[in-house]
Amino acid sequence: MSYENFYGLKEQAFSNAPDSRFYFESSQHSEAMIRMLHSVDTMKGLTVMVGDIGAGKTLLARKALEKFEQDPHQYEAALLVMVHSDISATWIIKRIAQQLGVENVGETSAQIISQLYERLMKINEEGRKAVVLIDEANMLQKREIFEELRGLLNLEVPGRKLISIVLLGLSELDKYLALDPALQQRVAVKFFIKSLTRETTEQYIKHRLAVAGCERELFTNDAYQTIFEYTKGIPRLINTACDNAMLEGFLMKSESINAEIIEQVVKDLGLKK
Repeated sequence: MSYENFYGLKEQAFSNAPDSRFYFESSQHSEAMIRMLHSVDTMKGLTVMVGDIGAGKTLLARKALEKFEQDPHQYEAALLVMVHSDISATWIIKRIAQQLGVENVGETSAQIISQLYERLMKINEEGRKAVVLIDEANMLQKREIFEELRGLLNLEVPGRKLISIVLLGLSELDKYLALDPALQQRVAVKFFIKSLTRETTEQYIKHRLAVAGCERELFTNDAYQTIFEYTKGIPRLINTACDNAMLEGFLMKSESINAEIIEQVVKDLGLKK
């Protein structure tokens, strides 16, 4: 028997693997989504979403992509996730071109920009909006990359841009954006995603449990308080603490997860108040 079976769950509730089904729409995540959608719908150009490690940026990006993909008659959307910083400017615009449907993408920057312009014009003529979300954008650490992105944002028709770019990353993204002041000045919408409050930490945990099929109160009130004190409301740490607490509770055959169980697992994880 697994702890999922023991606690009546259909699946793991606290995996850190991105899954938009578990997206928790706190007031600030809702505001971030509204700002992002507004920026895209009005084709303002560049949107920047900055947040601390584990604050939920990746799920926000995937949820936004899901919304765009649900309306293909209005949007042509793509999501790129940067996994390392050793990439070239040509590589990233080539990936953008491929994701937006350019066929037989060229090898040089000039060729790719020309092909992208034709593709973006076609999308615009169809009455749709092109949007590219770039997650972990703090991995973009070269000035030439930002110069290429600025070049894409210069592609426009009277009254609107031809492409919307949304950058999501850690706070250090600001430092790298500053490598190209002209691009930094083009930021039309910016939002900082903070950690969860004590109240929203509890709501977050209950939400994930409900999505996983839990139909009862599993964590005690003092457990929620202890989780918040040790995780500081960071979703990724909340997931790790709760997952380990449920395993510990299962091994102890405890019907609920209390503060004592949380104290034990956060100690093992090395988390501090």
